[in-house]
Amino acid sequence: MKYRIHHHTLYRYSQPVVRSVHELRLTPRSGPLQVVERWEVAVPGSLTEARDGFGNIVHNFTLATPAETIAIAATGEVAVRPRPEEPCFRDVPPDGEARVSPLYFRASTALTEAPEALRGFAAPYLSAGHEPPALLALAQGIAERVRYQPNSTDVGTSAAEAFALGAGVCQDQAQVMVAACRAFGVPARYVSGYFYDPAAADLASHAWADVCIDPQRDLWCSIDVTHGCHTDTRHVRLAVGRDYRSAAPIRGIREGGGAETLAVDIRIEPL
Repeated sequence: MKYRIHHHTLYRYSQPVVRSVHELRLTPRSGPLQVVERWEVAVPGSLTEARDGFGNIVHNFTLATPAETIAIAATGEVAVRPRPEEPCFRDVPPDGEARVSPLYFRASTALTEAPEALRGFAAPYLSAGHEPPALLALAQGIAERVRYQPNSTDVGTSAAEAFALGAGVCQDQAQVMVAACRAFGVPARYVSGYFYDPAAADLASHAWADVCIDPQRDLWCSIDVTHGCHTDTRHVRLAVGRDYRSAAPIRGIREGGGAETLAVDIRIEPL
């Protein structure tokens, strides 16, 4: 499946922003599940590009002149490869690229701590192992336990808070999945990206989880908790991280600006 993607983000401020620094993970990269055929990022400044320790493409830019609006646009075309019958894939760094070990994703973060209640919930699924059927059953259980409910949480909500609330969005469901796996010593990482749904009136960025079932072979299983399935040709990957914060499409700090409003427009066209 091949998609043309347009992702436009517009920040408006009640007062001029004096200075701002931005970090973007808005550029997908080619890998075992997809091929990026064309991609461009447009910002009101000069971009610098780097790779982080997870293999993500990271752009940075700084604005040192007053601005009441900041627009960031990412557009391009990505071909998603059909999955074989086996739901797992190998994610090995290209020659010359250094990445953290999959074992690094066993450590919890402030957003992915697993309280006793969450550990107890995950135990029946993972105590006997973490093969793909068990992981998929866990994801489906989480989707039932943490119901999808828009505007019930925010970007600072932790897995523990969403689990206690029993509601959240895709970000929360993915972080609960990550927290549950890490609680049993299984490496898991948060994934940001896009999900193509032709029936959706308004598309938004999406999130799911990668679980490493064999660290020695860099063998991962990618699971969409929200839709209760392994990822497929509807999913386009942007970035991976230990939690939302390290895989967020846009992060930044600013001086001035007053109140901020945000408008996001995402369009995905199958080609």
